Amino acid sequence: MSDTRSTPGQRAAKVYLSMFQVSILTVVAVASLRSLPAMSGYGLGSITLYLIPALLFLVPTALVAAELATGWRGGVYAWVREAFGNRWGFQAIWLQWVQNVVWYPVQLAFIAASIAFVFGDNDLANSGIYTAIVIVVFYWICTLLNLRGGGLFAKVGSWGGLIGTLIPGVILIVLGAVWLIAGNKSQVPMETSDVIPPFTGLASIVLIVSNFLAYAGMEVNAVHANDMKRPGKEYPRSIFIAAGLILLVFILPTLAIAFVVPKSQLGLTTGINIAFQAYFDHWSIGWATAIISAAIALGALASVVTWIAGPSKGLLAAGRTGLLPPWLQKENKAGVQIGILISQGVIVTILAGLFVVIPNVSAAFFTLVDMAAALYLIMYMLMFASAITLRKKAPNVKRDYRVPLMPLVAGVGFFASLAAFLLGFIPPSGLAGIPSSAYPWVMGAVIIVLGVPPLLFYAFRKPAWDQRDEHEKGQATAGGDSHA
Repeated sequence: MSDTRSTPGQRAAKVYLSMFQVSILTVVAVASLRSLPAMSGYGLGSITLYLIPALLFLVPTALVAAELATGWRGGVYAWVREAFGNRWGFQAIWLQWVQNVVWYPVQLAFIAASIAFVFGDNDLANSGIYTAIVIVVFYWICTLLNLRGGGLFAKVGSWGGLIGTLIPGVILIVLGAVWLIAGNKSQVPMETSDVIPPFTGLASIVLIVSNFLAYAGMEVNAVHANDMKRPGKEYPRSIFIAAGLILLVFILPTLAIAFVVPKSQLGLTTGINIAFQAYFDHWSIGWATAIISAAIALGALASVVTWIAGPSKGLLAAGRTGLLPPWLQKENKAGVQIGILISQGVIVTILAGLFVVIPNVSAAFFTLVDMAAALYLIMYMLMFASAITLRKKAPNVKRDYRVPLMPLVAGVGFFASLAAFLLGFIPPSGLAGIPSSAYPWVMGAVIIVLGVPPLLFYAFRKPAWDQRDEHEKGQATAGGDSHA
């Protein structure tokens, strides 16, 4: 549980986040049950497809984020800024933010599908109008929770994640184990040799690399490290606990889905619900499907609450140095970035409307998210490069945690991210609506349209955009804040 502590002269007691809260917030930010059905079709081979990216990406990200968060406040913006200047710090936090703006409608569409199962109307999940309404209503609920400020988002995120992500994951694991113990037939082969998926050349490499971003988000809650009582000890521990839980939440429930759901029935947004329905119907407790679907929807909603709080907070910190127009820097009485949150809410509302007007928009949106994910990989490359640079540029800055063999660890993460970025230009199988020959060009266009705005903001910035007072400017100068 979080607690408070105050000193004379403080207007309000400081709200601290516990190690448990930060761990669960990180799990919620990373481990989405929505992505599991896509991997369950590979059966035992999914274990290898999860472990390789975990070693090459998850572990380096967790280690590097732990060091950077306990050395510099402000998340990826501050880390990249201290290494390469304010321009690139702004670019990094923008990439993190804009990728999530595109991701919100997809995650909320998953919530809509789960709610449809709550009401026992599975076909409702395929309604564009219904999906759009759920996206808009629940996104603005999440926004209002964040606008209240304080520790409310953390409470919603941590408890929602526990109820809607970890508990359903555990239940699914138990159901899968009981299914096998009872001698029921598995929908996938269960031989030891099946742990190694068949190698089909470049397609297999693309599959492994595309799974890297299943672990994206380990760094997002680093902005809250200094909201803990003892960040030097508690944040690294919380991040390692989260990493272990994430692997368990991914691998074991994925196998449980594979045991009972044929590959042909694994829908983009409904696969997890179909798995629970199959188990519960088999044991004549179909009424439980509605309950678990409601919990899954709550967990997905908690992840949206968590992500709204992190990247937008970092974007505000960058914008206040004069990189965003004043209307985007506006804060409410609780000190929450209302200008950014309202702006991204308008974008999400517009994107939700596309579910109504575009056929098969769900598949199209998943393709768009994959493209936007390429922007996230650029951010990770900047983060890993910053970690190496800061070891040389600022060796005396106190870090409560230091990564052993930093050049090796961050180097592995950098080149893994680079490989994933380059291979992202190869069209995925089952592509909807985009000719394979045009896919690389569309990918490039999305990267330019979504990635260039911060460079334009920087080029056309005005002195009046700098909203900091003299004290804040002095602190930035003392800390090495560069506007280069």
